[in-house]
Amino acid sequence: MIVFLGLCFIRVMKGPTIWDRLLGMNIVATKIVIIIIIYSAMNNAAFLLDFAIIYALSGFIGTIYIALFFADRKRGGKSK
Repeated sequence: MIVFLGLCFIRVMKGPTIWDRLLGMNIVATKIVIIIIIYSAMNNAAFLLDFAIIYALSGFIGTIYIALFFADRKRGGKSK
């Protein structure tokens, strides 16, 4: 998982567009959630699943807001 995480970081750094970087960061957040879940299962620590859920939700909401920000910026900053 850590190798795949490193490959996703490369995508974030080299991404030719902001959308590639945003997708890379979303994948990095997903990999971190998976690592937390695997660690929780290996160590029988169910309380870590709460942190995984919170991290996943904050990553999803952050991705949505960043995508909306760049989409609005591309349109010229015209809000509804």
